[in-house]
Amino acid sequence: MSELERSASAGDGHATGTGTEVDLHPEPQYPVDDPGHPEHLPRLTDVDEKAADRATRQVATMFGIVPVLAIGFAVTYFAVPETAYIDFGFLHVGLQHTLLGVTAGLALLLIGIGAVQWARQLMDDHEMVDYRHSAASDRDDREYVVTELQKGTEESKITRRKVLGRSLAGALVAMGIPLVVSFADLGPWPTKRRRAATIETTIWAEGVRLVNDITYVPIKASDLEIGQLVNGQPENLKDLEGTELLQAKAKSSIIVVRMNPNTIQIPASRQDWQVGGILCYSKICTHVGCPISLWEQQTHHLLCPCHQSTFDLGNSGLVVFGPAARALPQLPITVDNEGYLVARSGFTVPVGPSYFERDSRNDFKEGDN
Repeated sequence: MSELERSASAGDGHATGTGTEVDLHPEPQYPVDDPGHPEHLPRLTDVDEKAADRATRQVATMFGIVPVLAIGFAVTYFAVPETAYIDFGFLHVGLQHTLLGVTAGLALLLIGIGAVQWARQLMDDHEMVDYRHSAASDRDDREYVVTELQKGTEESKITRRKVLGRSLAGALVAMGIPLVVSFADLGPWPTKRRRAATIETTIWAEGVRLVNDITYVPIKASDLEIGQLVNGQPENLKDLEGTELLQAKAKSSIIVVRMNPNTIQIPASRQDWQVGGILCYSKICTHVGCPISLWEQQTHHLLCPCHQSTFDLGNSGLVVFGPAARALPQLPITVDNEGYLVARSGFTVPVGPSYFERDSRNDFKEGDN
């Protein structure tokens, strides 16, 4: 046992083994002595003007590269095709998205690194104490805040090294370029011509067979029984793939029903749109576009499960209840020389939910013939 330990075990409360009196019973409130602040050592940029100038150039260079990367983002967006791909080992990724991520990511990274370098090397480096105060702000507090802001501006050296503020401002303004360019990805402007070529058009056409939406087996008129409902698709859907397939399927989905011709109303203008009481309608609700197939055989009503819009398939798909504003589009059909159901043409009106821009004057209304 050391001299210090023996003295402590003796219970005298002090140790003198080293010749220095040591308090072995510090106050419980302060178990460790306050070490105080370490000696403040100036940075190289504080004492060497050349080093400060070098740090300034580094920060300004990083900020200055950002506009170049922002312009590169815009050029990539418009110049690199979406179908271009690049291989990274086993990864097969889109070239456009890769370049967009690299340019935007590096731009943000350089702004961050430049700001950190600015703070570490050029802003004032000294200890600061900020006392807590009440939430209410009086006049003195407001004046204090303004003073502190002015002091912060002076400490940041932004007034003396104006290239820092200018380069940072340029970098932040340039980052608006990728943001503005990205707005173009929200989609094309829905002009009448654009709508006619996209959302108002399906892949249905004259002679296209109606097939089961699961098995893709063609639907034969003689196989359908009265009261039966079949979910279908156009046969040419299987020729598509990827996004094009999903978009076409969302618009081209149909329901095929067979009803007793003596119990339904078929307008004179639609007598050749059906085959012995077999009618075909769009499966997409005209309210907000939900797929519908809740079929009531006795009433010939089709109910949408989303908001309970109800359509009378025995009367040209007219709305009999709910928020839907227009009739369910009907697909004109006939049979081919093998007895399979085929389309006479595409839909005569746009399918799916209603929207303000479209002209609904051609939609079928009760009394039309």
